[in-house]
Amino acid sequence: MPRDSKSDPGDDLRFLTQAAEAAKDITLSWFRRPIEVEDKEDKSPVTIADRATEAMLRRMIAEKFPEDGVFGEEEAPSNLGSRRIWVVDPIDGTKSFVTGHPLYGCLIALLEDGVPVLGQIDMPVIGERWQGHKGGASTFNGAICQTRACTALADAWIYTTSPLAFPGRALAAFEAVTSRGRLTRYGGDCYNYGLLASGHCDLVIETGLQPFDYLPLVAVIEGAGGVITDWEGRPLTLQSAGDVVASATPELHAEVLQHLSGQAPEHPG
Repeated sequence: MPRDSKSDPGDDLRFLTQAAEAAKDITLSWFRRPIEVEDKEDKSPVTIADRATEAMLRRMIAEKFPEDGVFGEEEAPSNLGSRRIWVVDPIDGTKSFVTGHPLYGCLIALLEDGVPVLGQIDMPVIGERWQGHKGGASTFNGAICQTRACTALADAWIYTTSPLAFPGRALAAFEAVTSRGRLTRYGGDCYNYGLLASGHCDLVIETGLQPFDYLPLVAVIEGAGGVITDWEGRPLTLQSAGDVVASATPELHAEVLQHLSGQAPEHPG
């Protein structure tokens, strides 16, 4: 069936829930069990759980929305000329997954005309799920969630997955922000953005992310009242370099961008 008009967010959100439950069954069946870990070309780990989960999600999308495109981590993109593209990260935090750490997630986004209109962060082990859709309020386990009213960097609680991820001048920019913040914590991958959406932290800064890492976060953060862009303040798209900053309020975001703008790492190509 052609999709010439905007899709029904209710129908798509119900599909997100079904997809999360199906992905959860697969990843939990492998979690904390002996599993072979391979290294991809970029030295990041991958397992049968990653591949099986993405393959299942792709089948679900193909059956429900046959005209839609898919951009995932483990398989080649398909039908990227479609107006609607699903972006899938079957296991965000594979390093956590293979070491038995419960804070890995499954991420899914829906883009319409290149704009993220739907997003989901699902944490299978701990049973926490954030959903967002453009123009509506984000939810945490079905209840509306909201970012904290932090407007100044001096009051901000900051997260990043690892300070080791910041190369060259990017590290100096990151430290320029954290030295002015109230508190900095490490670890968490996609979970940090859920914490931000629920008002438990105020700022997340990352670099070197891929579209499947950051696009599922956009609708969740924005629907909770926050702001998420690249380090130059530009909207995140499939073509973004992967330098991501998410803030609880527009005021905080503007202050942080003063320290990050012009300091993004140089990316090949």
